[in-house]
Amino acid sequence: MFEVFSRSYYLGRLYVTPIDGDRALMHSDQHERINEEVYATGDGLERLDAPLVMKLESGHFPVHGDDAVPTNTLAVPEPMLEDTDVRNPPSLREVLLARRERAEQLLTWAGGLSASDDHPAAGT
Repeated sequence: MFEVFSRSYYLGRLYVTPIDGDRALMHSDQHERINEEVYATGDGLERLDAPLVMKLESGHFPVHGDDAVPTNTLAVPEPMLEDTDVRNPPSLREVLLARRERAEQLLTWAGGLSASDDHPAAGT
């Protein structure tokens, strides 16, 4: 689903669709699988439900899992899509997934989200 893009990101394609709500979502099974493949270190017991950090055009945001979201879909709150080129959703778009180290850095900078509390890469 995602392939190496740079030292900081993986590149993937997902259908982007607007939702009511205040956080971005993707199907729970895919969220957990990506979390395990990209963010898990293999050291001890790790959370697989922590937010993934994705980038759509110029905006970064945490993505959580939800069984109600169709597979291969990124459901984004409508206000977050206002400044993007997403038209006629669902729209197949390139999405960047931050690598573990970059995600930890972005979550820390975002304030409100503590890397040590909300991200599996914390403390590594």
